[in-house]
Amino acid sequence: MKDQRTGWNPQVYLTFSSERLQPLVDLVARVRHPQAQWIVDLGCGAGNGVPVLRTAWPQAQILGIDSSAEMLERAGQSLNDARVSFLQADIRTMAAEGLPEGQQPDVLVSNAALQWLPDHRELLPGLMNLIAAGGVLAVQVPGNFSNPSHRLLYEFAGAEPYAQYVDFSQLLKPTADPQDYMYDIAQPGWEVEAWETTYYHTLQGEDPVFTWISATGAQPVLEQLPEGVRERFVAEYKAALRDAYPASSLGTVLPFRRIFFIARRS
Repeated sequence: MKDQRTGWNPQVYLTFSSERLQPLVDLVARVRHPQAQWIVDLGCGAGNGVPVLRTAWPQAQILGIDSSAEMLERAGQSLNDARVSFLQADIRTMAAEGLPEGQQPDVLVSNAALQWLPDHRELLPGLMNLIAAGGVLAVQVPGNFSNPSHRLLYEFAGAEPYAQYVDFSQLLKPTADPQDYMYDIAQPGWEVEAWETTYYHTLQGEDPVFTWISATGAQPVLEQLPEGVRERFVAEYKAALRDAYPASSLGTVLPFRRIFFIARRS
C-alpha cells in the first residue's frame, strides 16, 4: 500500500500547529545528541517542525522527507534556511533503499507520520539501518484510536449510507503500545526506551475537534465520500463530536495520547 497521505490541506493541518508540535518538542528533548550534524525529518509535512529541529541543532543539515507535494510546497514557501532541503519520497522507499547517495543521518526523527503506514512496525529495522554509528531513531505516533474522535468516525463510516463508499483498508489502523515498540527496536548494539503522554489540548473555535481530525485521521474517510453524501456525514459527525467533546468556559478540551520511542545506536 502506498503512503496514504495524499491531497493534504496544509492550511487546515496548521490550524493547531502549536498543539501538534508539542510532542516533537518533547521527543527532541529526549534525543540527547547535541553534536548531531545531519538530521532527517521523516514525514516532515509542511515543515512546521523544522524550527524545533533547528533550535536543537543550530548547525546541522536538515532534510525533510514527505510524500505530499502540497505539504512540501508549503514547507518550501515558509522556510528560508540554506541548510534545510526537502525531498518528496515514500517512507517505505527510504526504509528499503536508503537515503539519497547513501547518506546516514545522525538523527532520524519522525513525528506523527509512521502511523499512516499499516506495516510501519515492520519498517523499523530498515529505518534503523539508515542511521550512522552513534545516531538516534526518535519516533512519535498517536495512541488515541480508542478515543471518541476515532471511534465515532469509524462507526459512522461503517454505517449506511456511508459504508458503501468507504474502503476500510485505506483508513488508519491503531498503533501499538509503548512496550511493543520497544521490542520492535530492540537489537544488539542499540539502547531503547519508550513512554507515553496524554496531552489535554484546549481548542478554540467552532467544531474544533472536527477541524483537528479532518486534517489528519478523518481525511481518508472524507475524501472517499461523494459530494452530497460527504456533507451529510460531516454534519452528523460534527454533532456527535460536539456531544463527546462539549465546549466549556476554557474552550473544547481534547485529550490526546501520544506514544514515543527512541533507539540509540552504539
